[in-house]
Amino acid sequence: MQDSIRSLTKVKIYHIYCFPSFTSLVTLSKKAIRMSHSQAESVIKNIIREIGQECAMKGQTVSEILVAFMLCVGRLLDTANPSLDTIKMQVYFDMNYTDRVELLNEQHRILEARLAPVSREITDNRARTREELESIYRKIVSYVLLRSGLGSPTDIKVVREATAALQSVFPQTELGVFLSLSKKDKERQLKELTMIVTGIRLFNKDCGKGGEGIDDLPAILNEAIPAATQPIDAELRASQDLAYRYTAVLEMKHESPHRNIESRLSMLKEALFNVRQHEAFLCIILSDVITCAREVEMMDKQFAAQIEQLKNTVKAKTAVPTSQVFPIFLALSNLWTSFQDEILLLSFLTNLTVSLQQFLGIHAQLFPDDVMESLLEGVTVKNDEQRIKETMGIKVNVSDFKEQEWLFPETTSNFDQLLIQYRGFCAHTLAEKDGLLLPGNPAVGILKHKEKYYAFSSKESAYVFAQNPDTFIQLIGEKAKECAELIQLLELHHQFESLAPYSQVRSGDKRSIKPITKCDSSTQTDTHILPPTIVKSYEWNEWELRRKAIKLANLRRKLTHSVQTNLSHMRRDNSTQVYLLKDFGTQTRLDNSSNVPRPQIFLAGLRGGSTPTTCMVKVNLTRAVDET
Repeated sequence: MQDSIRSLTKVKIYHIYCFPSFTSLVTLSKKAIRMSHSQAESVIKNIIREIGQECAMKGQTVSEILVAFMLCVGRLLDTANPSLDTIKMQVYFDMNYTDRVELLNEQHRILEARLAPVSREITDNRARTREELESIYRKIVSYVLLRSGLGSPTDIKVVREATAALQSVFPQTELGVFLSLSKKDKERQLKELTMIVTGIRLFNKDCGKGGEGIDDLPAILNEAIPAATQPIDAELRASQDLAYRYTAVLEMKHESPHRNIESRLSMLKEALFNVRQHEAFLCIILSDVITCAREVEMMDKQFAAQIEQLKNTVKAKTAVPTSQVFPIFLALSNLWTSFQDEILLLSFLTNLTVSLQQFLGIHAQLFPDDVMESLLEGVTVKNDEQRIKETMGIKVNVSDFKEQEWLFPETTSNFDQLLIQYRGFCAHTLAEKDGLLLPGNPAVGILKHKEKYYAFSSKESAYVFAQNPDTFIQLIGEKAKECAELIQLLELHHQFESLAPYSQVRSGDKRSIKPITKCDSSTQTDTHILPPTIVKSYEWNEWELRRKAIKLANLRRKLTHSVQTNLSHMRRDNSTQVYLLKDFGTQTRLDNSSNVPRPQIFLAGLRGGSTPTTCMVKVNLTRAVDET
């Protein structure tokens, strides 16, 4: 298969440089990479045959062997070609990169495959003697160590610690019950025992009572993540700096055509494509590293919380119910497995970053510092942020367009999630300036055309592109046929229906996100437009209808009786009627009042005196009526 892939690459490079209009061959060769061996050979033969036919149409008769080997080898061995390095980089990344979910799933499948022989030796064993039972128990200990990854099965200290932890939950006396289980139940119990033993050893390590052969994965990850991020950031900045310098020179060429750089123009453009592709790949890797850092931070907190909960549950008890501690042991084991997965993922991303460096050596060879300084003489180098700031606050006037639909941040809630075409580069500049890559500013306005979204570097570019979008889109497609690396760099797979990256095919179709526009609206409805048609006697419950039917049926067999007591005999109801009282009031012509004098009487001599007898004197001081 590797030979077929190498042959495919040769054929594809030959097509790029010999027959620019023969884009379908690139499509077929790309698809053949993910086909089976026989399918790949068939596709290669068809490609070689069609190339020979194309040559014959141009008056040149060549053999298929000459097409497949002689001409293609010359292109592949070109060591001063940025376009070839970009294609090699795309093929390498496409065939080696995978997302974290698929990578971890594949790693788990590999682990299961490697443990399958050890598991079969345990589950298929029919031990009877004591020696055979002890041998199985030792194999279970080895299986637990291999599956958990906590120490080597050949380290006697690690084996003793793992055996002690296993005996606390699965003594050797229970082997008979274990061997009587079905194969699936044995495999399930082996996995559960591994997780429980892992949790016990991790808890003992935290308490300082064990942990032989167990690395401090959280601490290792906390040191490894910054160490992996720094070189990625450094390479990303270096590629961006080169891209900014190449862009400035190419932009100057279009503004001042009299400058004599035509001989280097093609190489500069291919070098720009190369560093922009490297930048895109590094952004993908850096995003995965950031995700890894977030996962590690979250797992650190969860692991510490589980350890604390386990300590509070155990404390100084000699025996704890398994229903309380086993779930915590399982949680600790799962978290530790996640730590191991993050280390694997971080190592994969670091190695991939280092491997991409081999496709960047052409820049120092073609454009050393002295050459770039001469090209940049009198040219202002701007980064992407500076270019976007220059057009901030300048927006497309929607009223100038009747048929086109424009999207803006304030009118679209999911504006940042829209899948902008050409990886966010200005669509007009790509077509008008022969593939020049200028970053688009979405704040100027995103044009929605045929369910696709386009950004522009300026308001003027947006107006020109919106007048005839299909023409500019076709020009970009023609440019991609000349420079095949643009197909993946600008994500033009929708324009070449059968061409898609291997990583995109594995992850499924990438569906575009539709914009969710925002606007102010209000509605009003009349209340009770039609007269009510509710039948209050209607009953939907058949059991309620049954109850009513039984009640009516019972009433048919019932009679009404009346009785009279002696006290109510010959009595009847009487009623009387009275006239209600009326309220009357009178009023006199004169108002008069009288005042009665207040009685005042003074008693003297009550306290006694010098005489033995008391002599009281009463004096009436009340005034007369006529004096009041």
